[in-house]
Amino acid sequence: MRHARNTLASVLMLLSAATALAQNFPSRPVRIVVPFPPGGGADTLARIMEPKLAGIWAQPIVVENRPGASGHIGAEFVAKSAADGSTLLMSSTASLTEKNVDQFAPVSLVSASAYIVTANPGVTAANIRELIALAKANPGKLTFGSSGTGAASHLSAELFKAMAGVDLLHMPYKGTGQALTDLLAGHVNLMFAPSQTVMPYVHAGKLKALAVTGARRSETLPDLPTVAESGLPGYEAVGWFGLLAPAATPKATVARASADVNRVLAMSDVREKMLGLGADPAGNTPEEFARFIREDQAKWSKLMKEAGIKAE
Repeated sequence: MRHARNTLASVLMLLSAATALAQNFPSRPVRIVVPFPPGGGADTLARIMEPKLAGIWAQPIVVENRPGASGHIGAEFVAKSAADGSTLLMSSTASLTEKNVDQFAPVSLVSASAYIVTANPGVTAANIRELIALAKANPGKLTFGSSGTGAASHLSAELFKAMAGVDLLHMPYKGTGQALTDLLAGHVNLMFAPSQTVMPYVHAGKLKALAVTGARRSETLPDLPTVAESGLPGYEAVGWFGLLAPAATPKATVARASADVNRVLAMSDVREKMLGLGADPAGNTPEEFARFIREDQAKWSKLMKEAGIKAE
C-alpha cells in the first residue's frame, strides 16, 4: 500500500510538473526553423503566423532559415534542440523521411493544398494535354525545378511523369525560392509549386499556371482546372506544411502549442492572407497530424521506391 501511494504521488507530481510547464510555455524566445531558403512556401507561412504567435505567447519569435539537403539540415538542427518548445520546425514533405520522422513530435498541420503546375511563358503548352504532347515530342528536354530531391515539388512531378509516360529532366535546388528564380529567368521550364509562391507572378503575367494538382478545383482559383480533368485522369498530389517539435518535448507543451497554432489559423486576417495566396489553412491535433504524416509518407515512399529515388 505504501509503495502504491508513493507511486501515485510520483505520477501526480509528474503530471503537475508537465501542466506547469505547459502553462509557462514559452518561457523564452521561440525560434521557428524553416529548413529552406527565404521565399518558399514554408517560409511564407511561417512569416504570416509569426506576429500572431508572438502576441499570444508574449515572446519574440524568430523565423530562421537553415537550408540544405532538401530540408534535412534544418530538420536535424531542430531534432537536436532543447525539447521545451522553444525551437520548432516548419516542415514539409521533403524534410521528413522514414529515417528521421521519429525524431519529431507533430504539433499541427498548417496547410495542405494542391500545388500549381506552373510554366515559364516561353513554354508553348497552354494546358496539360498540350504539355504532355510537348514532352512526348521532346523527351528529356523539358526541365522542372524543385525545392530538392524528395520534396513535394519533386515527387508531384515524378508522379506526373509516371502517369503521363513522359520524360522530364529534374533540376533540384536548395529551396523553392531558388527554383522560382530560375523559372522566372527561363533556366527551367516548369515547376509544381505551392500557390503562395507562384501565384503573385502568375497574376503579374510573369509565369503561367496550367492546372492545380488536387482532386478538385481550388476555391481560391476556381477557373484553373485540375490536372486530372485537363489531360491526366486519376492524378492527384497535395503539398503540406506543418509545425513540429523535438520528439522529447512534453505532451502538454505540444498540446498547448498546437492549440495556439490552431487559434492563429482560425483568425480571419490570417485566413485571408493564406487564401489570397492559394494556401488552404488547416489546423488539427498532434494526433491527427501524426496520422496525416504516416499516410502521406506511405504514398510517396511507394513512388520513390518504384522510381528509384533516394532522399538526400
